[in-house]
Amino acid sequence: MYGMQGKFTTQPGKRDEFIKILLRAAALVGQLPECHLYTVSEDLNDQNGILIVEIWDDKAAHDAALQDPDVRDLIGAAMPLMAGEPVGSEFTVVGGYGI
Repeated sequence: MYGMQGKFTTQPGKRDEFIKILLRAAALVGQLPECHLYTVSEDLNDQNGILIVEIWDDKAAHDAALQDPDVRDLIGAAMPLMAGEPVGSEFTVVGGYGI
């Protein structure tokens, strides 16, 4: 399985609005059988920070989801709320609990 974890930093005071957009994205991709996990979390150490973890069957499934018109619309709505580029990493899931 393919995974991604990342951190978004929003413009001051925009975190709640950004989270609403990400939760809408989670609802969309959560309907796809290739998506196993999509979490949205508030960073407790950064009042403008949001943490995301995604797990997919593979990278191709993740990339295909990004081309969905509804997902593209949400990305477009979120971009102006960001303060800089997201940071994160990709990973291969090798085991554990909860998936």
